[in-house]
Amino acid sequence: MKAFFEKVISGIITCSGFLTSIVIVLIIVFLFSEGFGLFSQKSIEDGYTLVVNKSNPVNELNADQINKVFDQDISNWKQLGGKDRPIKVFRFDDMLSYFSEKQLGKNYENAGKCINQLVETYPGLIGFVPKEFVQKDFKGKQLKDHHISFSETLFGKQWFPTATPAAQFGFLPLILGTIWVTFFAILFSLPFGLSVSIYLSEVASPKIRAFLKPIIELLNGIPSVVYGFFGLIVIVPLLQDIFHLPVGESGLAGSIVLAIMALPTIISVSEDAMQNCPREMREASLALGATQWQTIYKVVIPYSISGITSAIVLGIGRAFGETMAVLMVTGNAAVIPTSLTDPLRTIPATIAAELGEAPAGGPHYQSLFLLGIILFIMTMIVNWSVEYISSKNK
Repeated sequence: MKAFFEKVISGIITCSGFLTSIVIVLIIVFLFSEGFGLFSQKSIEDGYTLVVNKSNPVNELNADQINKVFDQDISNWKQLGGKDRPIKVFRFDDMLSYFSEKQLGKNYENAGKCINQLVETYPGLIGFVPKEFVQKDFKGKQLKDHHISFSETLFGKQWFPTATPAAQFGFLPLILGTIWVTFFAILFSLPFGLSVSIYLSEVASPKIRAFLKPIIELLNGIPSVVYGFFGLIVIVPLLQDIFHLPVGESGLAGSIVLAIMALPTIISVSEDAMQNCPREMREASLALGATQWQTIYKVVIPYSISGITSAIVLGIGRAFGETMAVLMVTGNAAVIPTSLTDPLRTIPATIAAELGEAPAGGPHYQSLFLLGIILFIMTMIVNWSVEYISSKNK
């Protein structure tokens, strides 16, 4: 009977492990299939096209060029490899500026002929119009459909997924914002975390250690939204007053909040690593005439360096994936940060803020999944680092 129950339990454990593995694989496959679907999408909004005069030598524009043209940052075709001719921008909403309602027809049945006439009349015109109004006998030229490329996405500097006529999915500001705020968070938290862990392990009495250690570990259980609320109410106004900023939401505020959140992990893991230092090594150092502080930084810390490094890497992992607290205090500006007081936006905050509003299956939706893949890869690198350091420590 006992052997039967053991086989049943073993089978249940095996099945649960197998099902869990299958679910994880399916999640990863779904994530990658949705994310990489972005590269099959066109820059121009679905159902629309760009039309130009037939004599225009330009055949294709990328998303950045299209938006600069329609924002009038580029005003001459020569800047795009065409003739020295001023660019005239036309949107379908401008039809009534050129034609009367009678000319267009009650249901815009003559809109195709009117667009044809406009393209013929203005050699420098570029029009953003619905494809249904481009007739078979169209005398102009449609620009080629430009597909979103990997380089435009990974190295693009503009994140504007709702822009028209061409959405821009530049990940560079989001990637740099994530790395920026994480780097300074660890830079702020490491000295404090290491100091507290040294105090708890080597200086504090057993009673003080027994009192403080549970409190520090309890800080890991506080929801991130509470940290974000604290940062929004306390840290943001304080930084605004100190640095005389127009708004206090910035990368510095995010770094400080993340540093506070990473402290419990760094302190707890580092203190455990120092506690594992053999008592004989401490006593041998003291017997040779070293002071307590010399023993700490010449014996205990070198012996515990792998554990301390693991604590740092785990702190980085906590900061990389944090969403709500960062969303509340960093300003959510998708720009490349140049100073600590600049607002920025991180990858997790972008996914959390925009996924609910992105139409399922569209380029915006797929770009957020691709951001999830990048975050997944960054987190995997951190986890591999932890595994390597932990195995080295063993």
